[in-house]
Amino acid sequence: MPASLREYRAKIRTIESTRKITRAMELIAAARVVRARQQAAAARPYSRKITQAISAAATMTHTNHPLLAEKTDDSRRAAILVVTSDRGLAGAYSANVIRTAERLIAKIHQEGREVALYCAGRKGLTYYTFRDRPVVDSWVGHSDRPTYDLACEIGDALVAQFLTENTGVDDVHLVYTRFHSMIDHELVAARMLPTEVVEGVSVPPPEELLPLYDFEPSVEAVLDALLPNYVHHRIYAVLLQAAACEQAARQRAMKAATDNADELIRLYTRIANQARQAAITQEITEIVGGANALAERDQD
Repeated sequence: MPASLREYRAKIRTIESTRKITRAMELIAAARVVRARQQAAAARPYSRKITQAISAAATMTHTNHPLLAEKTDDSRRAAILVVTSDRGLAGAYSANVIRTAERLIAKIHQEGREVALYCAGRKGLTYYTFRDRPVVDSWVGHSDRPTYDLACEIGDALVAQFLTENTGVDDVHLVYTRFHSMIDHELVAARMLPTEVVEGVSVPPPEELLPLYDFEPSVEAVLDALLPNYVHHRIYAVLLQAAACEQAARQRAMKAATDNADELIRLYTRIANQARQAAITQEITEIVGGANALAERDQD
């Protein structure tokens, strides 16, 4: 067997092995994105109700709750939580999030303020540490399966930084990817603190009456209890959205890799067949040439 033919067949075997891996990763990502979407859908009713309750409490009184009021000190700092993935093989998912965060950082710097970076996901942490840019805190290893406990830990750290006088931050921003469909993802850079309680997509239809609330012992006490939960749940919803986007991006990337592997297998198979046919033709030519030479010698 010619060396070139052996090389092509070895390449085909290698690509077939790689194709099995990418196909398996595509199926795993497809299963995980379904679970992430289900978790996000299950958390949506609670998010709608707690938003309605906080909206009612905030509008019934002119409260100066620290999580709702604009800060007036001179800290001149902003915190940014960048939500990326822990693993690669998800196309440009993490790169797009980091690019959006960089635009937000540049905007804050133009305002004459400093930035305190927080990272959820190893890709964002690696990006900033490689460039010697300080990261205040990070959480890795949970991007594809976020938990509510993780959201509470992140929320407590950000709230504590926001409530710190003079050395804290003026506001807290989130940079993440919002899931709309398997092919439609939205890059979001939104302010979380001070909290702007809005209904957004959870606004009830016009025919549905808003519930009436009686607050005991007081509106301020209710806000003290609900607002941290609201922050935790909002971060949890962001992590679930990001997990769904990550798995959808990974599924698309692995499907593209599998399709490319199929195309390469077809290409190398055709080239190998051509090389085999050329080798057979050359052998036949040599046999015929040898036979003609023997016949000419016998005639002589």
